[in-house]
Amino acid sequence: MLRFEDVAVVVSDAKKSAKWYHEKLGFEIRDQRGHWVTVRPRGSNVLLHLCTVNGPLEPGNTGIGFSVPDAEAEERELRAKGVEFTQPTKKEAWGTFAIFRDPDGNEFWITQA
Repeated sequence: MLRFEDVAVVVSDAKKSAKWYHEKLGFEIRDQRGHWVTVRPRGSNVLLHLCTVNGPLEPGNTGIGFSVPDAEAEERELRAKGVEFTQPTKKEAWGTFAIFRDPDGNEFWITQA
């Protein structure tokens, strides 16, 4: 079952933006590890992933992420329903994820919680 997790927001400097969100809006700074800089409104479970982008945006990437207990199982279940994956489940040092797209080419992330 997909659970809404995060939304990527393209910024020029993630750490500088995190400071702004904290000081001006009162958001909590959750993580500041390399490119993974996240903030959230107090009391919310949904994160804003502040993404520093110096070039063009990735076509199709919505920046919207969902979390699931088991990414591989979720991928199998969604594929059985005809959902197309542009990135099969993959394990990285920072976590396990997959990317699927809707019929219009909009891509969504699934991250294993």
